[in-house]
Amino acid sequence: MKFSSDIVIGLEIHVELDTETKLFCGCSTANAEPNTHCCEVCLGHPGSKPVINKKAIDFALKLALALNCNISSQLIFSRKSYFYPDMAKNYQITQYEIPLGKGGELKLKSGKPIGIVRVHIEEDPASLVHEGGMHVAKTVLVDYNRSGRPLVEIVTQPDLESPDEARDFMRELIRILTYLKIFDLNKGIIKADANVSIRESGYVRSEVKNITGFKEIERALNYEVERQRRAVKEGVHLKQETRSWDSAEGITRELRTKETEEDYGYIFDPDLVVTEITQDMIKKAKAELPELAQEKVEKFIEKYKIDKVDAEVLSQHLDLAELFERIAKKVEPVFTARWLRKELLRVLNYNKLTLEKSAIDEKNLTALLKLLIDKKITPQIGRKLIEDLVLTSFDVEDRVKKEGLAAVSDTAELEKLCKEAIEENPRAIEDYKSGEEKALNFVIGQVMKKTKGKATPNHVRKILKQLVR
Repeated sequence: MKFSSDIVIGLEIHVELDTETKLFCGCSTANAEPNTHCCEVCLGHPGSKPVINKKAIDFALKLALALNCNISSQLIFSRKSYFYPDMAKNYQITQYEIPLGKGGELKLKSGKPIGIVRVHIEEDPASLVHEGGMHVAKTVLVDYNRSGRPLVEIVTQPDLESPDEARDFMRELIRILTYLKIFDLNKGIIKADANVSIRESGYVRSEVKNITGFKEIERALNYEVERQRRAVKEGVHLKQETRSWDSAEGITRELRTKETEEDYGYIFDPDLVVTEITQDMIKKAKAELPELAQEKVEKFIEKYKIDKVDAEVLSQHLDLAELFERIAKKVEPVFTARWLRKELLRVLNYNKLTLEKSAIDEKNLTALLKLLIDKKITPQIGRKLIEDLVLTSFDVEDRVKKEGLAAVSDTAELEKLCKEAIEENPRAIEDYKSGEEKALNFVIGQVMKKTKGKATPNHVRKILKQLVR
């Protein structure tokens, strides 16, 4: 393959599917004490027979369709032979010759399409614990609870041209996974192996293994690109190799010379029968696909006429996007979008809460936004109420009435308070008359204090300007 960019990156991403049991046995995927969720099947004992988890097939099929892949008519598994403590039976059950899906694409936020070579199902190896770190540990602990958990692997074309694009790809992929509800962002494992090469070396490829999370991938790739460039400048002849990412040190380390596919000695797994992927299965999976994030962005802009940035932020999470659509049917969409994006997300982030785990109630939030848009409460009061709504549910209209939070709109009352503020702050008034426009903001602030935030600043400004002409 010929390349023209300065940097060439391809990703192999492993995603843990959110099933209750493992890929080929009934062992639970829930977190537990080490080596308590395993059996003769996931440990590969002689005579044990694997049986495929149907939900894993359904989940992987949805992902392959969401990535616009061509779907294979048969699900065939192979054995990938290797000798390592993380696989008790000395081979991993995966797909090699015929993947579930191939030839798809995923668009980055910029609109650039990234080719998907294949999407296939495989079992997760065990978890290895290197006490003190991989490169200094004298012993290795093995937890076979993770062995046999269902993974889906997504392999991209080498279309990514920067660490930033790789991070964007991971972000967009995670959005798809969460929209499909096949991956638990809080407990599921997602890790990437990245193939990296640069123009200066003639595109000699290094594979960086086990990068966890989309934030780490940018760090790892930035380091690896600079490492390769530095090596070329120093006259080092780069070789194709496998490296590990040390997130604590922020460096990659050499593991071994890169294996080829032939090294794994793939053979069809004789214990697993061929599973037919019927047109009915594909039709059912397509019918269950939700409207994905990028589709929602386009719809939000076209149908609701909201700002592109607001549309992109609201579509980041399915529950927030769906909440916006429901409220936008009752409250002006542009106003709703801005309040959800700026104020609701501000409060959720401050309290380190997700929308799902907050106390936000659609009915009360809708009532709050209606009060705001009808100018029955001020934005300052609205912000205070939304801060409380995130933590506890209450009737917004009832609280506004009981606590006297309605906006002060009585001009005579406001004129009285403005005159008091003018008398109490003669220096600020003189500065304003001398041409210092900002001085009036101070007086406005004093009036707002008197009204406890129940007056609108623009209304107060207008009255003050009339009084001090």
